Amino acid sequence: MERREEQPGAAGAGAAPALDFTVENVEKALHQLYYDPNIENKNLAQKWLMQAQVSPQAWHFSWQLLQPDKVPEIQYFGASALHIKISRYWSDIPTDQYESLKAQLFTQITHFASGSKIVLTRLCVALASLALSMMPDAWPCAVADMVRLFQAEDSPVDGQGRCLALLELLTVLPEEFQTSRLPQYRKGLVRASLAVECGAVFPLLEQLLQQPSSPSCVRQKVLKCFSSWVQLEVPLQDCEALIQAAFAALQDSELFDSSVEAIVNAISQPDAQRYVNTLLKLIPLVLGLQDQLRQAVQNGDMETSHGICRIAVALGENHSRALLDQVEHWQSFLALVNMIMFCTGIPGHYPVNETTSSLTLTFWYTLQDDILSFEAEKQAVYQQVYRPVYFQLVDVLLHKAQFPSDEEYGFWSSDEKEQFRIYRVDISDTLMYVYEMLGAELLSNLYDKLGRLLTSSEEPYSWQHTEALLYGFQSIAETIDVNYSDVVPGLIGLIPRISISNVQLADTVMFTIGALSEWLADHPVMINSVLPLVLHALGNPELSVSSVSTLKKICRECKYDLPPYAANIVAVSQDVLMKQIHKTSQCMWLMQALGFLLSALQVEEILKNLHSLISPYIQQLEKLAEEIPNPSNKLAIVHILGLLSNLFTTLDVSHHEDDHEGPELRKLPVPQGPNPVVVVLQQVFQLIQKVLSKWLNDAQVVEAVCAIFEKSVKTLLDDFAPMVPQLCEMLGRMYSTIPQASALDLTRQLVHIFAHEPAHFPPIEALFLLVTSVTLTLFQQGPRDHPDIVDSFMQLLAQALKRKPDLFLCERLDVKAVFHCAVLALKFPEAPTVKASCGFFTELLPRCGK
Repeated sequence: MERREEQPGAAGAGAAPALDFTVENVEKALHQLYYDPNIENKNLAQKWLMQAQVSPQAWHFSWQLLQPDKVPEIQYFGASALHIKISRYWSDIPTDQYESLKAQLFTQITHFASGSKIVLTRLCVALASLALSMMPDAWPCAVADMVRLFQAEDSPVDGQGRCLALLELLTVLPEEFQTSRLPQYRKGLVRASLAVECGAVFPLLEQLLQQPSSPSCVRQKVLKCFSSWVQLEVPLQDCEALIQAAFAALQDSELFDSSVEAIVNAISQPDAQRYVNTLLKLIPLVLGLQDQLRQAVQNGDMETSHGICRIAVALGENHSRALLDQVEHWQSFLALVNMIMFCTGIPGHYPVNETTSSLTLTFWYTLQDDILSFEAEKQAVYQQVYRPVYFQLVDVLLHKAQFPSDEEYGFWSSDEKEQFRIYRVDISDTLMYVYEMLGAELLSNLYDKLGRLLTSSEEPYSWQHTEALLYGFQSIAETIDVNYSDVVPGLIGLIPRISISNVQLADTVMFTIGALSEWLADHPVMINSVLPLVLHALGNPELSVSSVSTLKKICRECKYDLPPYAANIVAVSQDVLMKQIHKTSQCMWLMQALGFLLSALQVEEILKNLHSLISPYIQQLEKLAEEIPNPSNKLAIVHILGLLSNLFTTLDVSHHEDDHEGPELRKLPVPQGPNPVVVVLQQVFQLIQKVLSKWLNDAQVVEAVCAIFEKSVKTLLDDFAPMVPQLCEMLGRMYSTIPQASALDLTRQLVHIFAHEPAHFPPIEALFLLVTSVTLTLFQQGPRDHPDIVDSFMQLLAQALKRKPDLFLCERLDVKAVFHCAVLALKFPEAPTVKASCGFFTELLPRCGK
């Protein structure tokens, strides 16, 4: 084999000259890779070594690098090079050299059986790759031969060393098969061959695992080897003896993790559900672990409880349908379900005291789906058995969702708190899913528990218990229509009785009220029971997200019933905005809430409230407009403009949004006269122009200004008409001075809504021609630095063709230049720009023949 470099001459020679790939040069490059502090030298060395591994010379230097006098890092590279050559360049090896290559690999593995483990593993992987390439024709009994060769007594290596080397080889063989590059037709042949060969492997593994004299290291390797082989979809019945031995090995702490992995891999194979009799034999083995599980929980041994839970869930989750079908064995499967229930409710707080309960949640989805998939008669029988189990599950989940004591929670890290938050979301999703099984009775159950808790005089209740029950309600009400539930009125009545002394409880109260906002819209008489709580919470910065989002939901869903409360809502909102209690995003939500609220008032009331609400901001903006631009006043300007645009996003006195809600929705008559938003915009128009004059070169401020008008146009639609001429004029001046994408986006909105109306066509046409001319000039100067402008321009052109193709018939428009620009835009690397350009051509090309 030392002469092999002369044979496979085409085996992927690297870029470097062939003579460079000598043993000495490889060793120098490895030294540079491992020890040179210069990162560039390391990268160069790595690149050169990768070329060396695939060169024809690799056949020569690989064997020399494996010499006993070399250090493990060098030997490892030699073994890896052999694996790469065999796995990737098998076709370059002459068939008459297969046997000598195989013999040399066996010899090297025998040498390293008592040497470096990482080198041994790479050599085993190389031999495994060779075996897979030769099976089944050139090496029909590969696995049996491996076992026979390593059991030979004439080897210089001791028995344990040979045994461990054989087990390593047998372990990597299925793993190498899973990742091999064999053609598909070969994979099928080799898989079939390996399935037969497992007859030579499993008896050996059983013997070694059950032999009292086998040392722990050997038994651990046996379990890992078994775990590797079962992933070849070996029939579950063929694994019975080894699975039972693995269950027995769970009592040995050194073998526990390997046993768990082997058992879980064996019973999780997709094909395993065919072997129902074997699965039924496994249930008593799993149930037999309950004492060990309880002991582990009692001792705080999280690893053991986690491992046993994995086994129980693997059996239940993968095979619940098959096991439910075995009606005569329903009690044993129910016992398994109860064992998983114990795992779900394992004592302690996730993720600090336990990490096991989260493993079980998907099992409950699977079991429910399987029960509900049966025909009606069978389903009714199983519902009778499992409904009480699912009610118990709800109790367990709500207990697990409870917060720890304030003192304990204070010691949790931010990462632990975030994991707990995600865990509660998973519980919430599970409760929502379980509602499908339990229906309205689940809500009644939760309401009864909450009622007893809040009205009991016997003992003081913990806020954690109350919060968890409310969290259960919230989880269901957020996604399920509870409008017809007869317990919601009672719940709304109970909420004001809750003694809120804790931020987490207050948050959940807020989110629960928000989840019931649609119900409140149908039962407006109950609004007054909860609205004071929400308004009070607005003043607490710790409840910012929950209180503001809840008020927004109430104002959106119940706006036609809120006029009696409008003055109070506006006053409280104005107060918290002035005190700057909330972060920017919550301030924006609050303005949206007020927009919904004001939409339902009479026009004069709207104007009065708008005046008191935005006058302070207008005054502040006037002051800022006089100041010299700096980063501090820029933030204040953008904030004020954001508040106005969010207010105008939802302030819709013509109730356009309601047109999509269905004819039965209660609406106010459409008011006559100017729209309040237009009135305000006209009043502040000159001020906005003044702000723009100083900030025209700042994209963020320009974007904030455009957002006010864009959101107003989207909300008001035709009601915005009085503003069109002056806005077109302002946009033209803005874009002529400094072109910005946001101005084009606003122009597109104006084209979309007003271009088809004769009265508004002249200013729209003038603006369209102006921005087109400016953008064409930009293209002549080099548009590459402005992909956002090009993107927005292409979208504008497409919109113009859609809404008013006449815009392209104007003599002052250079259509050829526009076409050329769109072709250039197709060559941009930014995907959105290319997409926008394609959109333009999609509109243009069908019209070219007309």
